[in-house]
Amino acid sequence: MSLKEGISLQTLEAIQEGTAQFYTPQSSDETMLVQVPRHSVSDLFVHHFQTDQLLVVKGSFILVALYNKQYHYYPLSEDKPEVITIPPGIPHSAINVSLQDCVMVNAVLRHGESHPLDYRPMKPPFPYDFETINTMLETLEQVKLDKKNNPLVVEAS
Repeated sequence: MSLKEGISLQTLEAIQEGTAQFYTPQSSDETMLVQVPRHSVSDLFVHHFQTDQLLVVKGSFILVALYNKQYHYYPLSEDKPEVITIPPGIPHSAINVSLQDCVMVNAVLRHGESHPLDYRPMKPPFPYDFETINTMLETLEQVKLDKKNNPLVVEAS
């Protein structure tokens, strides 16, 4: 699904093989494991020649992207396997106000050499909307509870 300014969100397809599920692989030039600590709010940063493809494998967080002088919030969780793609030039941030660290895989696509300003923190130009963020986190928590109360049943053959 295409979102604003080239950001896209893709639900991963899974293939069930025995008790394991195999998800759609992501092509990349480099793969990083990223940890966003619990109770953390990061500053914005931007990549000039890199596309991030993020998949949460443990916990949850809110990705914040800044474009058109507005923040756009994207809740991501281990309970809903989705890859969010952030193209070059979009300032973004990670917010994890939960009680658990978040771990994700970033399947990075390189479009050239790193820029000197890549990964350099930028102070947010205006405050984040924590009312919206908390509502999104409550929704993620509900998805987790629903998944726990209605687990996938696999019948033995």
